[in-house]
Amino acid sequence: MKEYTLKTFSSAEKFQIDYQSELNQEQLKVVVGGDGPCLVLAGAGSGKTRTLVYRVAYLLEKGVKPNRILLVTFTNKAAREMLGRIESLLHSEAHGLWGGTFHHLGNRILRIYGPAIGINPNFNILDSEDSRVLVKACFSGVQIPQDKYFPKADLIHKTISLAANLDQPLGEVLRQRFSHLSDSYFSSIEAIAKMYDQKKRAANALDFDDLLLKWKQLLIESQAVREKLTAQFQYVLVDEYQDTNSIQGEIVTSLAGQKGNILVVGDDSQSIYSFRGADVNNILSFPKVFPACQTFKLETNYRSTPEILALSNESIKNNHKQFKKNLRTHKSSGSKPALVPLEDNYLQAEFVCQRILDLEREEGMGLENIAVLFRAHYQSLELEMELNKRGIPYIMRGGLRFFEQAHIKDITAHLKILANFKDELSWQRLLQLQTGIGAANSQKIWQKVSTLGSLDDVKNYPWPEELSGRPYAGWQKAQSVLDKLIKIGQQNVSQLIEAVIDSGYKDYLENSFENAEERLADLEQLILFAASYDSLEKLLADVALSEGFKGDRNIGTREQPEEVVTLSTIHQAKGLEWKAVFIVGLVDGQFPNQRISASCEDIEEERRLFYVAATRAQDQLYLTYPMFGSEAGVINQPSQFVRELPKNVYEDWRVKEDIDEEEVIYVDEDEEEDVGANFWKRVRARVDGQGKK
Repeated sequence: MKEYTLKTFSSAEKFQIDYQSELNQEQLKVVVGGDGPCLVLAGAGSGKTRTLVYRVAYLLEKGVKPNRILLVTFTNKAAREMLGRIESLLHSEAHGLWGGTFHHLGNRILRIYGPAIGINPNFNILDSEDSRVLVKACFSGVQIPQDKYFPKADLIHKTISLAANLDQPLGEVLRQRFSHLSDSYFSSIEAIAKMYDQKKRAANALDFDDLLLKWKQLLIESQAVREKLTAQFQYVLVDEYQDTNSIQGEIVTSLAGQKGNILVVGDDSQSIYSFRGADVNNILSFPKVFPACQTFKLETNYRSTPEILALSNESIKNNHKQFKKNLRTHKSSGSKPALVPLEDNYLQAEFVCQRILDLEREEGMGLENIAVLFRAHYQSLELEMELNKRGIPYIMRGGLRFFEQAHIKDITAHLKILANFKDELSWQRLLQLQTGIGAANSQKIWQKVSTLGSLDDVKNYPWPEELSGRPYAGWQKAQSVLDKLIKIGQQNVSQLIEAVIDSGYKDYLENSFENAEERLADLEQLILFAASYDSLEKLLADVALSEGFKGDRNIGTREQPEEVVTLSTIHQAKGLEWKAVFIVGLVDGQFPNQRISASCEDIEEERRLFYVAATRAQDQLYLTYPMFGSEAGVINQPSQFVRELPKNVYEDWRVKEDIDEEEVIYVDEDEEEDVGANFWKRVRARVDGQGKK
């Protein structure tokens, strides 16, 4: 048989794109020289998306067929954006190019090649809700403890999913990451996981995690399929490689093939998702996995001023496990980042709000160009209250405002009933938290409650004729909690909250939510916040105002105003940027988070989180921390990430209160007034118990 070889068509001399003028030298080297295994270390704001887009366009213009290119992204949005930009550059469709998320591509490949490992290509995909329902269905087929605190189906599904993403045995994940669960639950959870897998197979269904696990299995177990895929994909490009988990890393390695045209783009300094299973070692070990790899660095930052980058560079230098980079910029010089110690959380909130208003009114900066970032959601409490009071509109990125969160509303429902036992919505919420009480029984109980004369009548009502079994036990538990609250009284607000948490609510959180520790931290902050109130009525009034606040520019409409300040956890802020950024709560125990271990790996990830936060800022960066904790007599230690910074990369600010004008004034070190001496007088007063908040 005679073989005839098709030569690769090259239009190298007919490039539509002037790559020399469109890219900087760092980017250009990647685009035109990215053959073989390549590691592209793309610093914050260095144009990594642009580089990937132009690399694909360059390959297409050189005559590489679209279906020979695999472009892996982390979100569908990123895939659509990149493919759209490629088509715009080339003025034609990149038809046939394989682009999408790992899960999207895994689904596509398993539909074609799944039979090689026994997968029916007509499988259904279970979304998160489908998976939770199927896990719940497994409860009836497994002997589980008759314990009302046994984990809910949603939490069990999340443990199964995390084990899959970590590529570790479920039992090991339970012991390492869910040690607060009773050991007696572990065997039941493992039995549920086994039955869940059986039910999926019986239904010819795969969940999201299976799309990765089965893709990996396919590449390992079927040499024919692996060779076919590696022959097809002449070029493999992967975005955000620092966020891949071990399974995704193995998939990428398997797809490299003999030519090894595998190009991964990422920044080890921005690897912050280990809690989801991401493994920074995928990117750190890439040169060892591919010894012949070229390493490119994109170090030209198009976002931040030299001063902000100087601080960011100095911070990340303290990490030992990293690829050394030094971000630089062509932007004009600006002001140094400001380090602003404040007396407490309340003054911190006042300073941030006043500075936001100054930026808007005096410097003409739109509110949409300002963000306040924090390590944990609870750090926003005092700030949200102050924003509300001053009428500054804001949004909470990727989540609810503090008092809108379910666990906060659960606690305040108890308090609202104590203040007004005729509050139907709060009754419905409190009752449905109890074991055995659903919507029907809670409505039945409310109908009776509404006819009674006082909370004492409710507390003592026996209810034998309407309820029985588990619903009656649930009602008795509700009565017991209310009895404790009545005895405490409405003046001891913090004690009321503690009593609700200690009456089984803490166990409910730990056995219902993957992020129980974060929710409990919110509740701890709520307790401290409530300590400043001498009556329940005052607290609930402020809570109500906070819940109903829309901002002057947002009243009367459900639509989001265009000009709002962004509040966000740092994890939610990754990939975004603002002209002015405030990083608040920079004290040890909060940032780095007290719940992480003291291991080098954990501390380095927290430092990477600080680096991500700092590099969100374009022109102005403010680092703030409260010197006193919310608890009496507690003096905060500034975050180690602040203490380790050289003093030449920031400017010290000192803040004083103008009592007559009821406002915050900030001054720098060079002013003649001895602000520091006045401050330390107040410190001594606070420590001696003579100060007043």
